[in-house]
Amino acid sequence: MSALPTSSSSTAAPKPERGFWWRVGSDFLQSRVAVAGLLMLAVVVVVALAAPWITPQNPYDLLQLDVLDARLPPGSPRGEGGYTYWLGTDGQGRDLYSAIVYGLRISLGVGVGSALIAAVLGTLVGLLAAYAGGRVDALLMRLVDLLLSFPTILMALMILAYLGKGITNVVLTLVLLEWAYYARTARGQALVETRREYVDAARGQGIPPWRILVGHVLPNCLPPLLVIGALQVARAITLEATLSFLGLGVPITEPSLGLLISNGYQYLLSNEYWISLFPGLALLATIVAINLVGDQLRDVLNPRLQK
Repeated sequence: MSALPTSSSSTAAPKPERGFWWRVGSDFLQSRVAVAGLLMLAVVVVVALAAPWITPQNPYDLLQLDVLDARLPPGSPRGEGGYTYWLGTDGQGRDLYSAIVYGLRISLGVGVGSALIAAVLGTLVGLLAAYAGGRVDALLMRLVDLLLSFPTILMALMILAYLGKGITNVVLTLVLLEWAYYARTARGQALVETRREYVDAARGQGIPPWRILVGHVLPNCLPPLLVIGALQVARAITLEATLSFLGLGVPITEPSLGLLISNGYQYLLSNEYWISLFPGLALLATIVAINLVGDQLRDVLNPRLQK
């Protein structure tokens, strides 16, 4: 009688469960459009950071500018043995390629810096309102509603008309206008988290409220805040460009993309399109890349929106 085949003494080991952020990264890479936006954003950031090494001119150094080179078309050479103005020059004789790269540094710095400061301030306010409740919650949320009820551009113009031009004043203005979005989002998410059992258990152990908020509630509120943060960076860059275009943003000696577009606006009817066109394309590419990344983050971090 033949022996029965013996089964394997060991079974296949179960696959380790993937973590939350691993799943988020895997789902994010499923969208080719989002990956293209992320690569485009990475290129913009690298170019902005490497501006001093990849540009032939420092457009903020007035000694390097030549008024005789003003409004030269793309591809014009600079004197004998000089470099080529591949994107042309603006009305002050700046090399547009160099000005755009340096302008990206200001636009990204203002957008990311104001978004980070507003995120910290707004998140703390939202967590405090959700945890305290009662009159504190009502007072803080009425302040948020008041800020969100005014047109953003009108509020920005009023604040900068009082503070004056300057990168610091622009960042402060954007923080004052953006923190309310984070506060409302953080409060809504924190209201859900503070009703969970782990918060009751932490209170029962005598853990201080600030440790419960920062160590327990805040980590579970991060996903929606990351989405808001990505979209608010694009919004801040757009608003800074608008303010600079209107002449209330950065100083004229350190132009951002919005001010570069404004400098060429008066020459559009003279067929000198490149002064506004190329900075506008750079601004458009940056905002589109950030929005593509933000939209995909919203989809992968919100299960209700997943298909």
